[in-house]
Amino acid sequence: MGMMLPRNLCLALLMLFLVEAQYEKYSFKSFPEKDMMPLESAYNYALEQYAAQSWAESVKYMELSLRLHRLLRDSEAFCGRNCSSASRDSDSPLPDSSLRVVRHIMLRAACLKKCKADFPVFKFSYPRRDLLETFEKRIPYRYIQYAYYQLNNVEKAVSATHTFLKKNPEEPYLTKNMNYYKSLFDVDEYLIDHEEQPYESVFLKSVVLYNSGDFSSSARNMEQAITQYFEVYSLCSAGCEGSYEILEFKDFYPSLADLFLDVLKCKVRCEEQLTPNVGGFFVEKFVATMYHYLQFSYYKLNDVKNAAPCAASYMLFDPSDQVMQQNVAYYRFYREQWGLKEEDFQPRPEALRYYNQTIKQKEMLEFALNYLYTDDEVCFLWDFCFPMVKMIK
Repeated sequence: MGMMLPRNLCLALLMLFLVEAQYEKYSFKSFPEKDMMPLESAYNYALEQYAAQSWAESVKYMELSLRLHRLLRDSEAFCGRNCSSASRDSDSPLPDSSLRVVRHIMLRAACLKKCKADFPVFKFSYPRRDLLETFEKRIPYRYIQYAYYQLNNVEKAVSATHTFLKKNPEEPYLTKNMNYYKSLFDVDEYLIDHEEQPYESVFLKSVVLYNSGDFSSSARNMEQAITQYFEVYSLCSAGCEGSYEILEFKDFYPSLADLFLDVLKCKVRCEEQLTPNVGGFFVEKFVATMYHYLQFSYYKLNDVKNAAPCAASYMLFDPSDQVMQQNVAYYRFYREQWGLKEEDFQPRPEALRYYNQTIKQKEMLEFALNYLYTDDEVCFLWDFCFPMVKMIK
């Protein structure tokens, strides 16, 4: 029944830090009016000041652009979630299914328009897709780290470098910079990930407690990490339904398909974007890993009633795992002794819901790429080319 502790987790068991710095002044619902400007304007001005070696001014506006990007993302997610149930009535008077779809789209659009009218960030021109991807890749932190270094604020340079490397652990230039900083002083105190999600530190804390044998506290924290992860995933998914640029004239349905493809690509990327980097390695099958820890903690607490559904949840994501197969078989063999019923061997509802959603999104994306676009169009859409199956796994 034992579980090997992954090497990537072992490397970070002693490092649990709080997120601070530029987001200390960030407020989603009360963003300072004086700081409100188009994201592209703030970022381009920061780059201009960087090129002019005006380091303090560059940092000021680069960090402002990070807050503006977060504001845009949070506002999109808020309105997307707020309008997600618009027109989901089962007693629609329209018999034609295509009309019901159009009705749903129109009611959803009306809801989003009303919601976004309350957020000043939507009054500006929407950022280009490539600019948004620049922030998703944490590129601004490349500039911030060097600007802080030039300002002799090496501590903040370390934090910016660390934040960038958490998303891009194999980037050679900033890896070299980090090694240089480490040669100057003990950097551990300043290894702060400014973009850390709330579930990441809770997950690590749970692993630390698990490794120390405190399975009760470990289970409690892992339950919290799972809840927080699904919350963040839901917001990420809702935020994918923002503005998209239409580049060419097409028939009605192909145009809709193009828009839905952009949304699907974004939603599928959420899973990858939210996978934490621990000790320089991304946690493989992160959601499954959380249920793995949880099922063993419950087993050690002799709470098999909770352990069995966690094992079944893990099997959704990795059905060929022999260790978990043996665990499930063990629980079934002693089911009468523990008073287990057949429903106790079913995946937990939130795990099943997440699994079904992510699998269906990948299937729809694969269908679109295989049947609606040529190979050249797929390469253009993704900026690289390789077989479809590999693309979405």
